[in-house]
Amino acid sequence: MAEELGYLYLDTGAMYRAVTLYFLQSELDWNQPETVERALDHIYLQFITHPDDLRQEMHLNGQNVESEIRTMLVSDKVCELAALSPVRRRMVEQQREMGREGGVVLDGRDIGTIVFPQAQLKLFVTARLDVRVQRRKAELEAKGSEVDRDTVRANLIMRDREETTRADSPLRQAPDAVLLDTSDLDQAAVLQAALAHFEQRFGPI
Repeated sequence: MAEELGYLYLDTGAMYRAVTLYFLQSELDWNQPETVERALDHIYLQFITHPDDLRQEMHLNGQNVESEIRTMLVSDKVCELAALSPVRRRMVEQQREMGREGGVVLDGRDIGTIVFPQAQLKLFVTARLDVRVQRRKAELEAKGSEVDRDTVRANLIMRDREETTRADSPLRQAPDAVLLDTSDLDQAAVLQAALAHFEQRFGPI
C-alpha cells in the first residue's frame, strides 16, 4: 500500500522484535527495570531499504537483523518485552518521530489507538485464526524455518491473549477504525480493499 501511494512504510512490530533480539543476545533480565532502562540507551534501530527489492529491513546497532527477528525464538518472547512500559514509551517516541510529517503507512498493534490516534485512515486488519496460522507457517517456512502447525497456533493464541490483556497499550480496534477481514482474500485483494478505503476517504489516487 505504501508503494502504491508513494508513502514511507514502517513495520513497528519489527522494532519490538529487534529490542527482544537485543535482550536475548545480550542475555539480559528484562524483569529488572534498571536493566531495561540501561539497555534501551544502547539500542539503535534503523529501517534501511534493500537495493534489490526496495523493501525496508530492520537494522539493530548497524547490523541487518531482518531474518533473526522473524524466528520463533523471538516470537515467543516479543510479547513480554512489548508489554514493558519503558520499552513501549521509547518505541512510541521513535515511531511518532518517524511519522510526524505524514505520508506514512504504519503497521502495528497500537498505531490507531496510541501512536497516532489522529491518523487520517485507520484499518483494523484481521483474519480467522486458522488462516493466520497457515499464513504464519508459510512465512516461516519461506525463510527456512521448519515449524509444525500446532506450535504456530499456540504461539498466535498466546500472543493474542497477552497483547489484548496487557495493561499498557493493549491491542484493540479504535472506534473510528475500518474493520478489514482478510480471511477469504489473497494479498492482491487485500491491497485493493485497503486502497478502496483510502479513495473513499481522500478521493482517487
